[in-house]
Amino acid sequence: MPVQKSIKASLALSASIIALPLGLSLGVSSAAQAQEVSDEIIVTATRRAESIQDIPLNISALGGEEIAKQGLDDLSELAAFVPGLNIADQGGRDGNRIVVRGLNVENIAQNFGQANGGGTVATYVGEIPAYVDLRLNDLERVEVLLGPQGTLYGSGTMGGAIRYIPNKPDFDGDMMELRADAYSYSEGDGISSDIGITANAAISDNFAIRASMDLQNDKGFIDYPYVVARPGFSEPDPDFTDPTALAGFNALEDANTEDIWSGRVAARWQPSNSLDATLTYYFQNGDFGGRNTTSFRNTTVPSGRYEYAARVPEPAERNDELLALEIVADLGFAELTSASGIGGTEFNGQRDQTDLLITLEYYYEFYPTFTGFTFEDEKTEIINQELRLVSTSDGPLSWIVGGFYNENEFTGLSTEFTPGIGAFNADFGFRQDLNDLEYFATSWTNLEEKALFGEVGYDVSEAWNVTVGARYYDYVFETADQTEFPYFTTAADFPGPYTRADIKNQLTLAENQSFDDFLFKVNTSYDFGDHNIYATFSQGFRVGASNAGDPCPDVFVPGNQALCLLAPGQQFGPGANDIAVINERDYLPDTVDNYELGAKTTWLDGALKLNAAVFFMDWKDPQVGTISVNAGTSITVNAGAAESKGVELSADWDLTDRFNLRGSFSHTKAELTEGVDSLVTTIVTTGGFGTDFENGEAGDRLPGSPETQFSVLGSYSHPLTNGDNIFVDAGYSWQGNVLQTVGQRGGSIVLPSFGRANAAIGYERDNWSIVGYVDNIFDDFAETSAFSNPRFSQTIEGANVRYFRTNVLAPRTIGARMKYRFD
Repeated sequence: MPVQKSIKASLALSASIIALPLGLSLGVSSAAQAQEVSDEIIVTATRRAESIQDIPLNISALGGEEIAKQGLDDLSELAAFVPGLNIADQGGRDGNRIVVRGLNVENIAQNFGQANGGGTVATYVGEIPAYVDLRLNDLERVEVLLGPQGTLYGSGTMGGAIRYIPNKPDFDGDMMELRADAYSYSEGDGISSDIGITANAAISDNFAIRASMDLQNDKGFIDYPYVVARPGFSEPDPDFTDPTALAGFNALEDANTEDIWSGRVAARWQPSNSLDATLTYYFQNGDFGGRNTTSFRNTTVPSGRYEYAARVPEPAERNDELLALEIVADLGFAELTSASGIGGTEFNGQRDQTDLLITLEYYYEFYPTFTGFTFEDEKTEIINQELRLVSTSDGPLSWIVGGFYNENEFTGLSTEFTPGIGAFNADFGFRQDLNDLEYFATSWTNLEEKALFGEVGYDVSEAWNVTVGARYYDYVFETADQTEFPYFTTAADFPGPYTRADIKNQLTLAENQSFDDFLFKVNTSYDFGDHNIYATFSQGFRVGASNAGDPCPDVFVPGNQALCLLAPGQQFGPGANDIAVINERDYLPDTVDNYELGAKTTWLDGALKLNAAVFFMDWKDPQVGTISVNAGTSITVNAGAAESKGVELSADWDLTDRFNLRGSFSHTKAELTEGVDSLVTTIVTTGGFGTDFENGEAGDRLPGSPETQFSVLGSYSHPLTNGDNIFVDAGYSWQGNVLQTVGQRGGSIVLPSFGRANAAIGYERDNWSIVGYVDNIFDDFAETSAFSNPRFSQTIEGANVRYFRTNVLAPRTIGARMKYRFD
């Protein structure tokens, strides 16, 4: 469906609903007005406004006031408050990898192609499913739902769902808030800043506008000491012990800069007590100077803990935007909600590709000054429409019914250059007319998903409730791609590259796969007054897709430079390497069944809240990240089965009126229960690289998240006689070690455990506050994820392979932030 037509149809459908309830006089349900009451957060995760402590589900939430007070900037900083949630923070350029309850079997630093946060956890901006690492400014709250949410939230919620809930425009009056933050890293130079403004204008009693804008300028802390002066001509691998040789590099200091301009503008209209409509435009534009990564563990090039041995700069730009229309109408017997959204993400950037090309051992390593780099240009467009009815009448029976439509279209282009090597190999017939273009690949995919869903709840008694739910989904996935190695083509076969905007004129979509199925949920809970116990069975799924690349020929000769993917059972290579591999071309949907027992309890007249959950998750056909046999490209395949089981605990205790103590703990054991044949890894052998095959076996630990993690936060408030307030916050979070990849017992590394301590002291008045803070007090070095493995660290024909690297968190950070509000 063309984007423009889908937008018009989606918005027209929502707009048509406005006319339905204009004559109704009943008040809009509180589900449209969820808010933080005292210190208790009201959430709408179940599509009804309820106290978080009353919902018989494992859900965590943090209110906007607490987010602002703690100075939380993004989702990775919020994760310490949520048991069972782990986020591999890879910096603004490469994004976060979100893992809930250990549901992850891909390379946790995989960052090519569409950004999706890891695929097993969906993020929602308001009511719209859209992956964006949203800046946490001017939010009412953030909700984190743990466990599969397939019935109400659909695809990609096998592990859970994260909902960013913004503050809506307020009819009660005008307001303006100014905020500023200045901070400095112990390993970087300069003062970073983050400034913002929020304004609310009540135009009339039923119309208001709210706008929020923020600009972050982060000075960075990662150095690129080995950037060559001229790729393909400058020596990238001199004698690193000779200071004169190092003078040939254009070193970049504090290269991982971030300039992020974000905000939103919302208009809210309530023409009657029965109708409430909000139109919101969100945007977030980021310019990134480099990666938050280090070559500290790589033995081929001397590097410090905050140094990365890239040969070329790796800037990138990511622009996110979303236009959302939410309409809530009270029909008397039920509340009707329409959520429409259109938006997308554009990403472009440059990366060092030298190491991959060297390890292929085609010919690149024989060029004495070889350096290769790749440009990526990608765009994702989404269209979303959901309609749902939520019953509002009193009585033992309650229900939800709805329909869902989502379209996700992706176009991507990868252009790889190897300066100088064309002329170096001219005698071998290399083309000389394409400016050293070595590799050109395009991809176009379109995913269309439709669903019908519903839940029915029944109060068997005043204390006992039973809820059942189901979702029917149907999706179609279409693909088209093209791969060229220009050095070996003719002008007739490949005239030259084209832009991403031309992809739809060059390729034709074809159906790749189509699936439909049902998901189910059963929940029962019993309320003992101050305590609530519950049991849940829930299901979740994630759509399948295809790996980009052409099918391999029936008779395939290894060593030829031809990116191709093997069919199930297709043989690769003669002799000892003759092995039948699993399907490299397509991977199917994976599903999870979740069994959970939980308790939400309140003690000491409400001063102490203790919540606990134990779970078992049965994961079928998990999608596993690996690389293809030929050319070593990143692909996804299906394994047999996996499981995750564990316990999650959280506590919130008001020891006194002034002192609050919070904590969380989780322990998760996630592992394969069935093997997966022929996970492929390029393993270092003596004097070169060879292709090896390692099977994932039952009992192998799943990668990407720690088995154990905990956090504790204390907050003390001291009121002054003049009405002002001084507060002190201090917290510590710790996570255990993390396995990098699955099925590579000899090649995967284990990233060590680490802890982070933070502290802040602040002064508050009615309309302003100022806070001084220190993050990572003890300046601990923390690695969150890894790319490749240490067996790549060797020298081939004088070329140092620097593929292996780890992503790191920021060093000690000292700063101050302030806020001033005008009413």
